Amino acid sequence: MKPRVIILAIATGLIATSFTVRSFDDKKPWSVPDNYKTMKNPVAKNADALINGKELYNQHCKSCHGTKGLGDGPKAAQLKTEPGDFATAAFQSQPDGALFYKTSEGRDDMPSFKKKIPDNDERWSIVVYLRSLKK
Repeated sequence: MKPRVIILAIATGLIATSFTVRSFDDKKPWSVPDNYKTMKNPVAKNADALINGKELYNQHCKSCHGTKGLGDGPKAAQLKTEPGDFATAAFQSQPDGALFYKTSEGRDDMPSFKKKIPDNDERWSIVVYLRSLKK
């Protein structure tokens, strides 16, 4: 076998494996404690919260999740897990408390934002903004 064919076969195998691993990670459910599933957003859903949430999103989230929350930010390709699409019905159907929990705690490539954004109301404002990213 020619060296080019061998190199091409190895490269193809590595690419296929990386897609398989990434798609496996995507299917891993994100457990949310029951108390968060029923938690209500204490931040009023108004223009101020939306503006504040968008500013925080642009500062902390956009690099991975993209400008419109489609999971296409400039850092997304470097992640081991898919950053997701916030505009989907599946994402938007999650309770506010679940989104707050995930933003606060993080997992895998997604960092915890409790220290970076210590104010709970600011993290809740991000949830308000995430609700605006519907299709």
